[in-house]
Amino acid sequence: MDLHLIWFILIGVLFTGYAMLDGFDFGVGTLHLLHRTDEDRRISINAIGPVWDGNEVWLVTGGGALFAAFPEIYATVFSGLYLPFMLLVFALIFRAVAIEFRSKQPMRWWRQLWDVSFCAGSLLASFLFGVALGNMVRGIPLNEHREFAGDLLSLLNPYALWMGVTTVALFTMHGSIYLAMKTEGDLQQRVRSWINSCIIGFIICHAILSLATLLYLPHTTETIKHHPLFFPLVVVVILAIANIPRAIHLERDFEAFLSSGATMGLLMILFGLGIFPNMVYSNPNPANSLTVYNGSSSAKTLQTMLIIAAIGMPVVLAYSACIYWIFRGKVKLTESSY
Repeated sequence: MDLHLIWFILIGVLFTGYAMLDGFDFGVGTLHLLHRTDEDRRISINAIGPVWDGNEVWLVTGGGALFAAFPEIYATVFSGLYLPFMLLVFALIFRAVAIEFRSKQPMRWWRQLWDVSFCAGSLLASFLFGVALGNMVRGIPLNEHREFAGDLLSLLNPYALWMGVTTVALFTMHGSIYLAMKTEGDLQQRVRSWINSCIIGFIICHAILSLATLLYLPHTTETIKHHPLFFPLVVVVILAIANIPRAIHLERDFEAFLSSGATMGLLMILFGLGIFPNMVYSNPNPANSLTVYNGSSSAKTLQTMLIIAAIGMPVVLAYSACIYWIFRGKVKLTESSY
């Protein structure tokens, strides 16, 4: 049993779950200022109100699992990318505070302030997650001690920035579909008018990103080249993306949401296949890369943590399923709403 591979997959599952769940939260936030009335903005926030903080459990769990299973990788990434991660934390904080504070006062200026904070925090967090992912794909400079040897400007390369833009487009599409599921009437029709634009924007961004990956980052296709069994995943991604506008046209919002989520999950699988066995690819010197083998904890630690994960992950899954089941259906504003 390859414990390193198992933990690589488990951490991938946790971060994929976070992207699929909190991704629509970020998308709803990014679209927030397009709503013109206070009631529509309240409905938008309450669409994610019962679940947004629970979704972030996946991020905390993923970060903890990374720290326990791959401490050297955790240390290198979080120390080398300290400033971007601090900016991400501030974006998440302002976003969370905006959700909680917005409706505490009736003044228009007060609510507009937190509306802007909610939108800006969601947009910035989405972008920074994409930039971080782009740098993991492209690679970051590591020295012979496998420590970060670059600077902030080296992280702001065109590929990573475009990955950030693509991530914003993906989350916005995901969030618009979720809003269509949770709203009704005139608001739902307005949201539907945004979805096709979001889909087109994502497809264009994704196509450009895919071409750039194939042209400039050939190392990401090595696994699929040597194991053609994985190639059907590429076809399934294309079919999942193609089914989104089809489902929206047929007004099957839940089917479109599932296809959008499946797209995110499949893209994360392709990302994992593209970097394995590396977890932090060293560019320009691949010999300095941090892999699942040279950056992991001891076998005993991985084995012990696997037992804990076998107990904890079902709890996280059950909690998430329970919350979504309880708060299913359309959003209705009440006295206890945000």
